[in-house]
Amino acid sequence: MNLAETSPRDWIAIDSTVADVDRIVAFLTEQGTFRFPSLPNGLFSAAAGEGDDFALTGYANIWVRDNIHIAHAHWVIGEKAAAVKTVRAITDFYRKYQHRFTDIIEGRADANEPMQRPHVRFRGDLTELPEKWSHAQNDALGYWLWLTSRMAYAGDLVLEREDVTVLVLLLKYWEKIEYWQDEDSGHWEETRKVSASSIGVAVGGLMAFGSWMTTGGGHTLCVSPHELNEWTSLASRLCQAGVKTLKQTLPHECRSADPTKARPYDSALLFLLYPMGLEVEIPDSAILSNIRTHLLGEHGIRRYLGDSYWCADYKTLLAADERTADFSDNLGARDRLLKPGLEAQWCIFDPLLSVIYGQQNRPEGSRFDRDLQLFHLQRSLSQLTTSESRFGAYRCPESYFCEAGKWVPNDITPLLWTQANLRLALHFMRQTR
Repeated sequence: MNLAETSPRDWIAIDSTVADVDRIVAFLTEQGTFRFPSLPNGLFSAAAGEGDDFALTGYANIWVRDNIHIAHAHWVIGEKAAAVKTVRAITDFYRKYQHRFTDIIEGRADANEPMQRPHVRFRGDLTELPEKWSHAQNDALGYWLWLTSRMAYAGDLVLEREDVTVLVLLLKYWEKIEYWQDEDSGHWEETRKVSASSIGVAVGGLMAFGSWMTTGGGHTLCVSPHELNEWTSLASRLCQAGVKTLKQTLPHECRSADPTKARPYDSALLFLLYPMGLEVEIPDSAILSNIRTHLLGEHGIRRYLGDSYWCADYKTLLAADERTADFSDNLGARDRLLKPGLEAQWCIFDPLLSVIYGQQNRPEGSRFDRDLQLFHLQRSLSQLTTSESRFGAYRCPESYFCEAGKWVPNDITPLLWTQANLRLALHFMRQTR
């Protein structure tokens, strides 16, 4: 099969072999689809666009959440050195600004003011950005704790005592703000609410940290028995509090009497299934069913119903410097632009669903899982840009939005997070051939 002359959706089929998957990976690599430009310190900008409009998006900056997902993908496919550099740089940033944790822990700063919280978006040179941003994002911090702990546990990341001291400060910070009932802006950096996806990622991070400490991490770092007991006990207590809230909330993202906060369906909950793989009672079938029933679109998957980010004719309705602005305090202004049913359809979720169904696709797995793994990978491949696109062929968009009645990739193309998830989906498809 000549891939260049064939629709990407047709590249993979139920009877495809390992060699077929390898051919797809090699072809897309040659086309630059899996190019992850990074800074010398190992950090990745959120997107790899060019031009004046792209510069105004702010996507050249560093998002902790995106970087951890990208680093994790590299780690899983065996490119460990890249993952280590990324996590090392993020850890260095939080060591540099650890006062953000201690100031809130010790009462010198107000956690209700997002700019006083640990920053989750910063410059590539490890300095904070001065503009207002919704830094109340427990999920981003949870991802950092999770991957740092997992890589250290695996022996791939060497940490110093000072690094772990900052991780412990994160635990104490979460204790101070009572993260299990803290209203944060979460994965989508919008209206603050008690979000199951944020709490779940924090729980995953706490579990990973506790496992690492109790299975040799404390000994390697010469932690005293007293400190080790203090740290692991704190992680356990915080974890239990988070699990309790999750059991009361899931499969909803947020249960609230306030209609601006209540959220029965949200694609961010997929991250609790992968990469977090939470070992708690999670109604994964309900989460998957809700997303496929209520959020699946023809061109991608909605983040949630009523999402106005990159809604129809977004570029006409908002100037370039307004499109990715901080709307966490006035989301209603943007929501008024949304035409019902015309939410942007994102490209990070189909490859993620393929991975999730692929993990269930074991010898004892069902044909249903195997078919859905293939279905969502085919959808993900079909979301690649074509040669007619202004971005060129085989690029991974952030999302498709409706412009003048036609669904097209938004300006955040290529998005490195989408690239990472597609690469993971192909990796797991290879394992199930």
